[in-house]
Amino acid sequence: MSWGTELWDQFDNLEKHTQWGIDVLEKYIKFVKERTEIELSYAKQLRNLSKKYQPKKNSKEEEEYRYTSTRAFLATLNEMNDYAGQHEVISENMTSLITGELTRYVQELKQERKSHFHDGRKAQQHIETCWKQLEASKRRFERDCKEADRAQQYFEKMDADINVTKADVEKARQQAQLRHQMAEDSKAEYSSTLQKFNSEQHDHYYTHIPNIFQKIQEMEERRIVRIGESMKTFAEVDRQVIPIIGKCLDEITKAAESIDHKNDSQLVIEAFKSGFEPPGDIDFEDFTQPMKRTVSESSLSNSRGDGKSEPKFGGKSKGKLWPFIKKNKGAGPEDFSNLPPEQRRKKLQQKVDELNRDIQKEMDQRDALTKMKDVYIKNPQMGDAASVDHRLAELGQNIEKLRIEVQKFEGWLAEVEGRLPMRTEQARRQSGLYEAQNTSAVNSCAQDRESPDGSYTEEQSQETEMKVPATDFDDEFDDEEPLPTIGTCKALYTFEGQNEGTISVAEGEMLYVIEEDKGDGWTRIRRNEDEEGYVPTSYVEVYLDKNAKDVQITPENL
Repeated sequence: MSWGTELWDQFDNLEKHTQWGIDVLEKYIKFVKERTEIELSYAKQLRNLSKKYQPKKNSKEEEEYRYTSTRAFLATLNEMNDYAGQHEVISENMTSLITGELTRYVQELKQERKSHFHDGRKAQQHIETCWKQLEASKRRFERDCKEADRAQQYFEKMDADINVTKADVEKARQQAQLRHQMAEDSKAEYSSTLQKFNSEQHDHYYTHIPNIFQKIQEMEERRIVRIGESMKTFAEVDRQVIPIIGKCLDEITKAAESIDHKNDSQLVIEAFKSGFEPPGDIDFEDFTQPMKRTVSESSLSNSRGDGKSEPKFGGKSKGKLWPFIKKNKGAGPEDFSNLPPEQRRKKLQQKVDELNRDIQKEMDQRDALTKMKDVYIKNPQMGDAASVDHRLAELGQNIEKLRIEVQKFEGWLAEVEGRLPMRTEQARRQSGLYEAQNTSAVNSCAQDRESPDGSYTEEQSQETEMKVPATDFDDEFDDEEPLPTIGTCKALYTFEGQNEGTISVAEGEMLYVIEEDKGDGWTRIRRNEDEEGYVPTSYVEVYLDKNAKDVQITPENL
């Protein structure tokens, strides 16, 4: 099967077919190029997606990644980043192994095709020239033969005419002989040209054209093989990354299997445990005799259970200022005294550990500089030993300061650990209210939602704050009448009120209650006519009077 013998007369069709083959190859190159662009775009979108959901540094999101479920999600994000990298590899390999190689091959193919068809056209022009020479020789021979016949007829006519002179007859005879000679010469030339043309035509159709067409056939077959190899490479590039992509998916599965719900539940306990004990039994309150009754958890929880835990600040029935407007946002006391005991202990322990790490870091630097100084002393040419003395002294001062800080925080830690078990029955009973609110209160603290003293308040109150103009609320608060006294309370712990709306109290101090806890964990109290504010309900022991309108602190209260 050869194009040279089977398609010897299809030069134009072969030219069109080979051009079509090059067009197909260029179309495939364009297809692969667009595939690489899609892979790059997909990889970029995956990377952006992974980056979008990565936890921000030094944010509350970073703290949330201590849970196994969120750590598994973080591992998924990292694996998706690697997954995106494999699509970038696909794009790079297809560009280098297919697009680049085929583009160069197409250029070479076009040059080769041009050369072959140039040779074919040249052979066609040569045979056409030989054909024209044969036709010219044939026409000349035909013309000379006709001229010779006419000269012979003219001679015979002159020879038969008696009136023609002998000289004229001789001249006609010579002309006839000349024409006959020219006809013979033309005949010989035509015969020679014909033989030459037949030889050239035989070589053209049986040697030159078959050779050229054979080269064109081989060129086209190489193109077909090359596009087939490129398609195999196309599949192989994808197949090469399948194991790595599979490994990424395996790691995601492994991360999912590492989720431990029990461990996460324990972390919630560690994060939000207050350290208080549950309240004890409620004493029977005998209303048959006039007496002051102590506040019970049921009375407070009922006020919360009415669905009114969300603060109301649109009307004038409430005078709470600090939950909505924070004019001075503070970081809280250094000893974390604004936190519940267990949370305070955890914060202090974290601070001690952090300071110890800083001390170790400074000591490592000091040891390294000391060794450097020893080397300088032994080898003065390497450096001046005195040049590190200033830095060593600086490190020593830093270490001493850090140790003093550690001692200070360890003292507070020892105080907290010593006070945790020391609780009265009334305080334990009162702490039940705090424990019921602990989830929202401590969680809000962990999420940087500060109460007036920088500690904790309900999330709804914080969200509500953003919706109320401060100026309107200030006016509303100032216009309200002073609230009447509804009971008394005794401070169980010292509380430093640092923010707007709070009041500082000392442990053991007796104060007036002017507004009961409405479910947000805070009680409004008054020291005198000019001093009033909010304190955490868990920090005071409240004594409400059932019928009192304006209670006075007397020895009986104490």
